[in-house]
Amino acid sequence: MPFFKRNRSRYSDSVETVLPRPHRRLRLLLLDENPTARAVIARRLSHLNYDVALAENGFIAMNMLVTRPVDIVLIDMGLRLMPAVATMKKIRAANLAGNACFVMIADQAENQSTVEALAAGADDHIVKPFDFDVLDARLRHLCHRAEQIGALSRHNAELDARIARRAVELGETRETLRAMQEDRARLVSSIQALQDQIERMQSAQA
Repeated sequence: MPFFKRNRSRYSDSVETVLPRPHRRLRLLLLDENPTARAVIARRLSHLNYDVALAENGFIAMNMLVTRPVDIVLIDMGLRLMPAVATMKKIRAANLAGNACFVMIADQAENQSTVEALAAGADDHIVKPFDFDVLDARLRHLCHRAEQIGALSRHNAELDARIARRAVELGETRETLRAMQEDRARLVSSIQALQDQIERMQSAQA
């Protein structure tokens, strides 16, 4: 079964190799038990400005992710040693991929498995045979969205921290104000006591 389809433009390969792409280089981990598929996909994605790491099963992938951070985990739904969905769940449960996007590669006949993968938390899927330009656009869209969500989360965390600091400052201000009010009350009481004493002394002299 073919793994991809060629771009219809006869100039696509030459343009791809001559013109630099403006996108930043994304880090991608590809899981596929088929060595030919791994080689083909890795070569094409490398030309599209990806740093591609390869794993033939989920166990190897998990070991790699311990020391190699990635932006995207691309998983073939045909994995047998550790099924694709189980692999994704284990990687996420171990927090080995951070905020990486998970994308499934499926055959036309794997509709139900794809639905299960998406329900389990996969970010997207692509069906064989696929166009690499379409895959590239979808992967970069997912990463851009993940970056925006990450930036929003960091902003919210900073805002929460500022609110917490402000609450502490306000608490300290209230405590200072309360202490000042107590000091004022004591001072007023002392002045009143002094005035009462003076009045008693004046009454005694009269």
